[in-house]
Amino acid sequence: MTQPQPRQMALVAFLQAQNCSNYAGSWRHPESMTDHLTPEYYQRIARTLEDGKFDMAFFDDRLAIPDIYGNDHRETIRYGVRATKLEPTSVLMAMAMATSRLGLGATYSTTYYEPFHVARLFATLDLMTKGRVAWNVVTSMNDSEAANFGADRHLDHDLRYDRADEFMEVVMGHWDTWREGAIVGDKAQSYFADPDKVVRLDHEGTFFKSRGPLSVPRSQQGHPVILQAGQSGRGLAFAARWAEVVFAKYPTIENGIKQYNGLKARVVEAGRDADSIKICAEVKIIAGSTEAEAREKYALIDSLSRPIDGLTMIGETLNIDFSGRPYDLPFTDEELAAVSWQSLRDKVMQVSGKKNPSVKDFVEASGRGTLRDGPCFVGTGAQIAEQMIEWFDKACDGFVLSATSVPGTYEDIVRLVIPELQKRGVYRKDYDGGTLRNHLNLRRPLAGDWRTSSAVLEAAR
Repeated sequence: MTQPQPRQMALVAFLQAQNCSNYAGSWRHPESMTDHLTPEYYQRIARTLEDGKFDMAFFDDRLAIPDIYGNDHRETIRYGVRATKLEPTSVLMAMAMATSRLGLGATYSTTYYEPFHVARLFATLDLMTKGRVAWNVVTSMNDSEAANFGADRHLDHDLRYDRADEFMEVVMGHWDTWREGAIVGDKAQSYFADPDKVVRLDHEGTFFKSRGPLSVPRSQQGHPVILQAGQSGRGLAFAARWAEVVFAKYPTIENGIKQYNGLKARVVEAGRDADSIKICAEVKIIAGSTEAEAREKYALIDSLSRPIDGLTMIGETLNIDFSGRPYDLPFTDEELAAVSWQSLRDKVMQVSGKKNPSVKDFVEASGRGTLRDGPCFVGTGAQIAEQMIEWFDKACDGFVLSATSVPGTYEDIVRLVIPELQKRGVYRKDYDGGTLRNHLNLRRPLAGDWRTSSAVLEAAR
């Protein structure tokens, strides 16, 4: 009798096409690579991740240089706080050319792009990588991004998600316009494709009007994997309806267990199978051959952060300029209601215990720009593997791994941590299949599958 296979952990590398990782001080590390404006930089990372059998690497993105702090970009440029931002899908393809199995994802905003363009772009990327692509769906977050696209201000939080829901309906609808088996390719009969299996979308809604059909057929994995990181109430509802991989930020394992079970329940309420979504917790990993070596690495990395890192990054994510505000002055209810990233606001209120936190509370409770922004596992490969398995058993389906130096973090994970996970039977020793859905053990969707959950939600209303 065949024994059931143990549940396998998903591993996703959290990348930025910029001068630093999401830890702004990473570029200051003496061993970090400095050629981030070249394809070789990203291709070296990609080969390391594929050697470690990572499921996927994905690129976070913003559509503006951080300039909320002081309404000026000078501090960002001077201190290198995410000072450069390349277009992520172009970088993704450079990595795809250096790999054959690694899944690759990129962020694209539903607020500042058009759904037909996004549908066509990601469907093409998926074909060119033979089914290895994911789209990280975001609604963007601040007025600087709005200004770059000709708008006076960023859309309100819930309105962004209303637009995003319809955006997804249009994208998914376009991906459906080519049905399974449409292409025949019969040269003798001059019969390329079955016209009955290629249909117009003819969408007309509140935000969008789009005819179709899309000019790109379906890929080996059906359509790109949908990645999403909504943490607010409205964002979680969006994730329950659309996401296949969720990037989760848990301050503690106890909080993670609660959020994990809550989101899985929402997925079922949306008419989907709980196993159709992988929830991956973001963590930083600092590994060493000995615990003492890992602690020394931690101390060095911790010393690289600067106060400006946190102030700049908080301003970017909350869409608030902290530069002229007294450090201890509480925010009013009205100011807090206008915060763009509501889950971060709520975290600060919870950690500080204050209904109206100050700038000081935001800096200290959020940990933005420091190693205290989220969990950080430090130790030997075996020690870190045990920590990861504890979380995996209770609070997540895998991890989104942030780098504190590049490529050192990922090299250490592949060399020290992954062999320990493999030894414990929770992580693959080789890829099984060629698509990202194969890696993640996600079912290949057929045209129209997404409409089931939409129908369930509509009936619930």
